[in-house]
Parts: sequence; structure tokens; C-alpha cells
Amino acid sequence: MRIVFMGTPDFAVESLKILVENNYQVVGVVTMSDKPAGRGHKIQFSAVKQYALEKNLTLLQPEKLEDEGFLQDLQALQADLQVVVAFRMLPEVVWNMPSLGTFNLHASLLPQYRGAAPINWAIINGEKETGATTFFLTHEIDTGKIILQERINITDEDDAGTLHDKLMVLGAQMVKKTVDLIAEGKADAIDQSVFLIGDIELKSAPKLFKENCRIDFSKSVEEVHNQVRGLSPYPAAWTEIQLPGQTESMVCKVYKTEKEFADHSFGSGSIHTDGKKFLKIALKDGFITLTEIQTPGKKRMAVGAFLRGLK
Repeated sequence: MRIVFMGTPDFAVESLKILVENNYQVVGVVTMSDKPAGRGHKIQFSAVKQYALEKNLTLLQPEKLEDEGFLQDLQALQADLQVVVAFRMLPEVVWNMPSLGTFNLHASLLPQYRGAAPINWAIINGEKETGATTFFLTHEIDTGKIILQERINITDEDDAGTLHDKLMVLGAQMVKKTVDLIAEGKADAIDQSVFLIGDIELKSAPKLFKENCRIDFSKSVEEVHNQVRGLSPYPAAWTEIQLPGQTESMVCKVYKTEKEFADHSFGSGSIHTDGKKFLKIALKDGFITLTEIQTPGKKRMAVGAFLRGLK
């Protein structure tokens, strides 16, 4: 069976790697075009491209997925199956090309958390479990028939980074299993409507922008703590703080917090610090203690080191 793999970031590499290392016939890899990144605007290859080059895999990098030249090159690979992990939305002319179809790995328990940032939103919303799903692509994004689904617990210690790595490994194993099922003609895909039981609330996972990463101190201790975990280490929750004795506020990214539930009479958002070891913010049902932050021009650091470095 001839396979074309489509993906871009680190999350996708693990799935491509498991196929290559187990000698599946990966006849081509499609990834995003090279883009300048960082302060020096140097051209940076995607993680998938770097791996594909190391393994001498045929590589396609279309600017547009409906470009005639790309479609001809893709057709020439004569793939029986396409595997998509963390890539762009595909036009029908692409996903409908192989005889066995195109399947996608999504980092949630579909139909929950359709969208661009399922790992982040599951933690932000305080979920205790999530998982990964493989499904055949169709017209509407993340709505195709489900092939495989596996669950994983979200621990209190997890943040978006640790959960990303767990799902990356789980997802790669599921990609391999899904390819095997399709090759054996045993992929009995199930319509997502089967999972919509009763009045179940469908939660979405929209793209993250600067504004929905800003900490809202009118929320509860649990909600703020989960927001920080769900956005750490990237793109990171942020807020503006003005410490006692400082004349200006500063923007800081917040990577880790601790919860303190308590009755108090302080206004939500008020800042409390000893200037040496702790920095906490009052919320309606207690305090959130900032433990790891980053301020402009500085590295990520423990709050104690930040406070001691202030003039």
C-alpha cells in the first residue's frame, strides 16, 4: 500500500516516524512551504520537512493546495492512502484522490473539541480526560467517520506541553493501527452522530489568539489555574501587573501557578507580594500564586528570582 503523509509540526513527526521505521511504503511527504521565523527572519524548515530530508523521502511543499502543478505531482505519487496529522484543511480534490481515502489524526475525543487547539482547550476547560481520534476526511472540518478512538487521563500536573507529548506518542501508535485496519479492509468507520447522546454539550477548540490568552481575574482560582496550564508552555497565558512601589505596569507571561482557596476581602486582581519570594493575585474564591513567569526581554524564570532582580 502506497502512503502519502501530510503534516508540519513536531506532533506530526512521531506519526511519520512510526510508519517509516516499520517499513510502510511512504511514497511522499507533504508539508508547508518554508517560512522566515525569529528575529533574524531566517528561513526555517518544518519539523516534518527536516525528518523527511533525513530519510530521503519525496517532499512536496505547495503554496496552495489547489495549485495545478502540486495536484499533478501528488497524483504522480499514486498513493492508495493519505495520512494527515497537524496539517491544513484539505480541498476535496486532494482528500478524495487516493482509492482508500484520506484519514486524519485529531488530538481530542471527537466530536468534542473540533478545531485548531484541542489539547489547550481540554485543559483550559478543566477536563479530566481527553484522547485522540482517527477519522476519514470529508467536507466539514473534523466531522468525518471515526475509525479509532483512544482515551487518556489528564492529570493535575499536566500542562499543554506534557499532554501534547503524551498524545503525540499515543497518536502515532493509533496512526499505525489505523493504516493496518484500512489495509486489511477492517476499518469500520462510525458516524460521529452516534457519539451525540442526549443533550451532550459540544465544546469547540478554536484557534488561540493573544486576547483569549489574557488572564481574566474575575474568574475562579480553578479556572485561572487551568487557563495557565492549558496555555503553557505555548502560547502562554499573560497579564499586566504593577507591583507595589513600581510606577509602571509590565506585561508578563505566566507559565505556572499554584492554587490557594480562601475567604478574603481583597478586590479581584489585587496583587500581593513580599518582594522576595511570592507573588499572588486575589480572586473571588482565593488567590492564584504565580510561580514561573517571563517579562519582556527576559527568560522564563521562577518568581523569586524575578522579584530579587527588581530594583
